Amino acid sequence: MWPFNQIARLEDAAPLDAVGAKIKPFVERALANRRVTDALHGVWLGHPLHPVLVQVPVGAWTSAAILDAIPAARPAATLLIGVGMVGAVPAAAAGVADWSQQDAQQQRTGLAHAMGNVAALGLYGGALIARSRSRHGLGRALAYSAYALAGASATVGGHLAYRQAAGPSHAVAHAEIAPPGWSDLGLLSELPDGQPAQRSIDEVKLFVLRRAQRVHVLIDRCSHASGPLHEGQLSTENGRECITCPWHASTFRVDDGEVVHGPATAGQPALQVRIEDGRISVRLPGLSMGNED
Repeated sequence: MWPFNQIARLEDAAPLDAVGAKIKPFVERALANRRVTDALHGVWLGHPLHPVLVQVPVGAWTSAAILDAIPAARPAATLLIGVGMVGAVPAAAAGVADWSQQDAQQQRTGLAHAMGNVAALGLYGGALIARSRSRHGLGRALAYSAYALAGASATVGGHLAYRQAAGPSHAVAHAEIAPPGWSDLGLLSELPDGQPAQRSIDEVKLFVLRRAQRVHVLIDRCSHASGPLHEGQLSTENGRECITCPWHASTFRVDDGEVVHGPATAGQPALQVRIEDGRISVRLPGLSMGNED
């Protein structure tokens, strides 16, 4: 449905790849520190940081648009435009961090979203300059134009988030189709000791790691972009064994699935494990049947 079908064309706009190729070296240098990138992704928050930060410019500019229609409130509108511009800076930094770890089609849409926001910032800057020179009519016209452009850009951002799934946990969809109750995963002796393996229950792929008589099981598809965790590398972070996704290097603790490093911000669903008579059974917490133990 229009206009969303038009927005979808951005996914196939190959000319945007040339723009992205010029930007990427600067982005990679700016995001070389992993602590910085983890903070910008929102690992500490357990949620993507970008949509949280954009509430400041969106709220400020929406309020400014309303107040600009009231002559006595226009000085406050000018202040709010400035607040929104300041708030857009950290929001943009978080967005760039997310963009750096997206696939090609997502990055095309993300570039269009960013370009719209940059243009809106330019118009808002022009609005502030015009107001400082007492050209208030021009200042209002530029501010309303900027608000309309920012709204269109936000719609593109919504397409990126909801149609292209840039941000939601990709692991949850796999966990939701897991069967209720305990499922047999096979013999403990069939698992390699100390090496990641993949097993399945129904259509759900699982990451399985055996350490002697202990077994850890996570949903195998990375929450960031569905990468296969069982193909990743094991490591130790703060004394806890972790698995790093081979696609974008998100790192999770193997015992509980918690995120250690982004770009993922949602943890991997961890399954409960029991071993009886040498056989392994697993289930997702919350999917038990009746009074089953």
